[in-house]
Amino acid sequence: MPDQPHTHQILNPATEEVVATVPATGAAEVDTAVVRAAAAQRRWAAAAPADRARLLRRFATVVDDHVEELARLEVKEAGHTLGNARWEAGNVRDLLDYAAGGVERLTGRQIPVAGGLDITLLEPLGVVGVIAPWNFPMPIAAWGTAPALAAGNAVLLKPAETTPLTALRLAELALEAGLPEHLFQVLPGAGDITGQALVEHPGVAKIVFTGSTRVGKEIMARGARLLKRVTLELGGKSPNIVFADADIERAAAEAPMAFLDNAGQDCCARTRVLVQRTAYDRFLELLTPAVRSVVVGDPSDEKTQMGPLISRVQLERIRGYVPDDRAAVRGSAPDGPGFWFPPTVLTGVAPDDPAVTEEIFGPVAVVLPFDDEEDAIRLANDTAYGLSGSLWTRDIGRALRVSRAVAAGNLSVNSHSSVRYSTPFGGYKQSGVGRELGPDALTAFTETKNIFISTEA
Repeated sequence: MPDQPHTHQILNPATEEVVATVPATGAAEVDTAVVRAAAAQRRWAAAAPADRARLLRRFATVVDDHVEELARLEVKEAGHTLGNARWEAGNVRDLLDYAAGGVERLTGRQIPVAGGLDITLLEPLGVVGVIAPWNFPMPIAAWGTAPALAAGNAVLLKPAETTPLTALRLAELALEAGLPEHLFQVLPGAGDITGQALVEHPGVAKIVFTGSTRVGKEIMARGARLLKRVTLELGGKSPNIVFADADIERAAAEAPMAFLDNAGQDCCARTRVLVQRTAYDRFLELLTPAVRSVVVGDPSDEKTQMGPLISRVQLERIRGYVPDDRAAVRGSAPDGPGFWFPPTVLTGVAPDDPAVTEEIFGPVAVVLPFDDEEDAIRLANDTAYGLSGSLWTRDIGRALRVSRAVAAGNLSVNSHSSVRYSTPFGGYKQSGVGRELGPDALTAFTETKNIFISTEA
């Protein structure tokens, strides 16, 4: 295992200024954390369900009291717009509250059998490792943490190297709310050291990972040696399918933020805009001013709609996909310090071009024409991914036909919504394994135990 620096500097992506220095967790410290978490988990699982639910609701209340603080911290470390960051902090609160409601409903079944009574119990796994990404540090950390805690587990959260500050603050707030010590621990550090130690630790029963497909495959392979359970939310190259019978004005007006929100650093970003050929020219005519009107700038400004990219590495990666002469539509971005890339739309690109097939993870979309339903479905499914997508039409029959035919886990009709804490989320194909959120989220952190009781004399 490679050596790890003792600390990591956290940069503000909008200014490139150092905002914090955070200690890194080594493999030996991970081992200590697992031992402590296991002891805390046994006590937590033995507590009355109503008491666990009460403490999680108190945690949600404490988070609610600190929404603005958490949001401002997210702006500094991740470059998110203030409005987005406030939503993200509020989402952590809502996830905790929603998960708390499931604690006392985590019931087994009674199964009719001959000669006795058969029941099932849902028991916690033990210690769960959550490896969170840098693109949505708070909410995605909570996607795994909240239901895992509610199901009676302990959680070890490894935030991304670039965005650990909100996670560390949430751990402090958990203690303030009264959660037992060591039940929820945050372990900052590098993926190939801290993350790898979590994945390979025999005391960690499950890994929840959100990130690239490449790293997700590595985690799955390493975890397989211990038959470790995994939930993986990975990459995406989501389509935005616009039929000619749609409200073209609305579809064009809402298309920009479907790929520019969070500077395009979103696995659900609708970066492949598929437009029926008869409406193609009109759509582009409307899309151009809509893209150019997006306000890109200081993420702490209430009026800003798009902030910077997370890092210089990410900036250079995106530049490689978009030479200056390729952009059909280009918005504006600030000059000077910060990792800025303007909103960009490409047209006239071949279907096998890397900009069409690969996840760019930046504020770049490609617009492609299609002829009919069959052609739209073919293009939409012509990808290794299958996370999300949208389709725009006034024909409800078409909406249902196409939704069933598109191989993706989350689809929206006349909308770009992908994630609600009350509905399941996850992908097809190389976009992941398993589902998060929704009414069944807690069961993903349990073992099913079957018990047969003979009634025969």
